[in-house]
Amino acid sequence: MLDHCSISHKGGVVLWSRSFTPAASNTAASSTSPVNSLVREALIEGRSSDGRYEKDGYAVKWTFVNDLELIFVVAYQRILQLTYVDDLLNALKALFVKLFQPFLTTFVASLHVKSAAKLPSSTDVSASWNFVKAFDGWDAMFDKLLRGLEDKAVQERRTRSGHITRPVVEVTPPEEDLATLPSRSGDNVLDEEQIARNVQALKSRLRGRGGQPGRRGRGRGDIGSGSGRDSVPGSDSETPTKSKRKSKAKAQRKWGDEAPTESDMASLDFSYDSSTSDAPAPPVDLSALVDNGSLGTRTQDGLYEVADWEFSKGSKSADDVIAEVLKMGGQEQKPASASLGALGSIFARLTGSKVLSEEDLKPVLEAMKQHLMKKNVAKEISEKICEDVGQSLVGKKVGGFQTTSSAVRQALGNSITRILTPKTSTDLLLSIRTKLSTPLPASQQRQPYSITFVGVNGVGKSTNLSKVCFWLIQNGFRVLIAACDTFRSGAVEQLRVHVRNLGMLGVDGATDSKGRVELYERGYGKDAAGIAKEAIGYARANDFDVVLIDTAGRMQDNEPLMRALAKLVATNNPDKIIFVGEALVGNEAVDQLTKFDRALRDFSSASGGQERGIDGMLVTKWDTVDDKVGAALSMTYVTGQPIIFVGCGQTYTDLRQLRVANVVQAILSD
Repeated sequence: MLDHCSISHKGGVVLWSRSFTPAASNTAASSTSPVNSLVREALIEGRSSDGRYEKDGYAVKWTFVNDLELIFVVAYQRILQLTYVDDLLNALKALFVKLFQPFLTTFVASLHVKSAAKLPSSTDVSASWNFVKAFDGWDAMFDKLLRGLEDKAVQERRTRSGHITRPVVEVTPPEEDLATLPSRSGDNVLDEEQIARNVQALKSRLRGRGGQPGRRGRGRGDIGSGSGRDSVPGSDSETPTKSKRKSKAKAQRKWGDEAPTESDMASLDFSYDSSTSDAPAPPVDLSALVDNGSLGTRTQDGLYEVADWEFSKGSKSADDVIAEVLKMGGQEQKPASASLGALGSIFARLTGSKVLSEEDLKPVLEAMKQHLMKKNVAKEISEKICEDVGQSLVGKKVGGFQTTSSAVRQALGNSITRILTPKTSTDLLLSIRTKLSTPLPASQQRQPYSITFVGVNGVGKSTNLSKVCFWLIQNGFRVLIAACDTFRSGAVEQLRVHVRNLGMLGVDGATDSKGRVELYERGYGKDAAGIAKEAIGYARANDFDVVLIDTAGRMQDNEPLMRALAKLVATNNPDKIIFVGEALVGNEAVDQLTKFDRALRDFSSASGGQERGIDGMLVTKWDTVDDKVGAALSMTYVTGQPIIFVGCGQTYTDLRQLRVANVVQAILSD
């Protein structure tokens, strides 16, 4: 049973609607209705182009009529399996347009005239139209159409259930017939013989402790048959033998029965370099820590801004490709066709003055999907973007190559731009200064601004955390780094080296930055949530402005580690949670971000805190992908959160900001 059905204009005018339940009637006009949520969270942002959207227990499906700018929406309970919804939407669209197309064309034209003349909004214009009179008789047709589809669905369900039960009744007697058992006995005998040989070989190895009997077991396994499974017991027997031989050669540590002395403890302490106590530390080459060519710029206010990432200047933009194609004038020349590139050849498939249909766009959208996947966009995201572009072009009238190419390119560019445009501010400096300058009661002590870095193993969280720390130091903040990776060997020492290096780099003419950055660590094997809480308290007591929390890498499917990360978030409630991911990943980016965000939301709320998800992304190894920047598009599409920085090198200045126009240019380039 449906809950709600509506037909509306893209400008926000509802032409017709019906609610089938009291709950749907009460929420239809509110901002929490599933239809309003669909428009606000899916259609405007272009983040759900597969024709299905879920919100608060409702499933919402929709379809467009682009030439009349109409949206047909159906909402129903998500738990229900309504198979006729797609057929209902297609039938609604065809029937409604066929019956009322003259009125709809006049109505849409009047909206465009009023909009061009900058007269009152479309909602004011719609008040002068009598939709009840214009759509007289539509309710009865809708009821008849809905009843027909519901009856058809019920009949198909009964037919399917009938086809399923009859074969079960007919097949059951042969299954119970014992005469059918010998037909499978030959295979079973072979398997039993192999199993018996393997078991015997295993017993021989266990009896001989991996020595000579193990080799007898291996030989027995080789005699039986040519199957690879027969050799498995023998190959296993080699492993313990080799490991035992290696362990005999390994030097054994000697332990006494008495308590160790201080000298014994010192000899066993490998966490510090023993040479530091006797000899001065070797000098650090500061020029290797900072790349002057990649330094940011100072604004008039004295703020240090990291440089923007710019696409390769030697490559042609999509506008240049289009202009070059137009200059050809349709001439078939090999050099010109070669310069057209992939996108130009895609655009060239649409020619002539006609109304675009799904059949016309299908080969073009397939080529566009392949182009996006070559740019490292995840397959699922590529399909959804192409569907979104197709929906915006179906029904559009084009005339000539120029109009067609412009329409296709504009639709693709608009879709990518809409996805990459952040919903929230990416100005991290503004957020920090706002919190630090907000007036507080005299009895309340100011909290530092805290940022937590999360991600999978080996993506460069600690390295890029130090780059962000350098950027904050250059802007005059005192930074405390909390070493909450208490699992990976060397994690604390790595941060200690970064803090030492950052303390040697000058700020505003000073020779060093001592006092501007410190490390808070409690060693290994401790509770990360507790260390982060202590670090924030230490920063508050010692007037630090920002706390950067480094966490251990973990895979997105490891539930215990994800619960521990959610506990850290729920306990300390950081101001920003930044996911650190690689630019090299394709489909894996979708899986990592989706599961990280979902696990943080679920487990943080279950731990007693407020629900928290990913607030932004930092993409590392950006300098290794050239123009294959699709990971940025995939990550932004999945979470709807912005990419704050990208890492592109090994020095502390190798941090960049992303501009939407540059990313779009790189994705559209050939």
